[in-house]
Amino acid sequence: MTVRRSLALVAAMLGVSTAGLLTPAPVAVAASECPDVEVVFARGTDEPPGIGVVGQALVDALRPMVKGMEIRAYGVKYPASYDFLGVATGATDASVRVQKVAKDCPKTKMVLGGYSQGAAVMDVVTTSPIAGLGFRNPLPAAMADRVSAVAVFGNPSARIGQPLTTLSPLYGAKTADMCNKADPICSLGRDFSSHTRYEESGLVKVAAQWVAKHLKAEPARS
Repeated sequence: MTVRRSLALVAAMLGVSTAGLLTPAPVAVAASECPDVEVVFARGTDEPPGIGVVGQALVDALRPMVKGMEIRAYGVKYPASYDFLGVATGATDASVRVQKVAKDCPKTKMVLGGYSQGAAVMDVVTTSPIAGLGFRNPLPAAMADRVSAVAVFGNPSARIGQPLTTLSPLYGAKTADMCNKADPICSLGRDFSSHTRYEESGLVKVAAQWVAKHLKAEPARS
């Protein structure tokens, strides 16, 4: 099943509007200083701009696990509205950001992440080799070598049997696709409250450990 079809099915399943394509977000400008690690995270639906609650919990859990590494967080710029095709805008912005950091900060290790609709953003970024549905800047395959790990939470694609671990040939092996038990967004469960409890369930810590392991295992960039 293609990513496009997966997203269409998820949108229909969630009763989300798919009317209209959104314009790409402005190109992100890299900071003048390059950190050891940059976490590019897409927040969930209806969260305010930034990395969101789950993204912040991931960064906070990761920092003590990789002492001595400076971590910078980047919040993917996209509407995070109930028009699910807004993921295309987020995917474009995340792709632009990754490519810009790769160019401007060759020693910086990158981590991709997303929660709920933000996880779908990362599905598109890591699986779409061509533009479409408003996604205007796919990641070149070579960028997979610049991304150390991926962590997604409450991923809608997992609900239809397409977790990112299997959906993405390039990034699947380095991905932690986390789903709370009974979360109806990423499983066949019926407890919607579990979708909002990732930072309490322990899965954020598990994902942070996964990311830290990959960051430590990867040699320093020259």
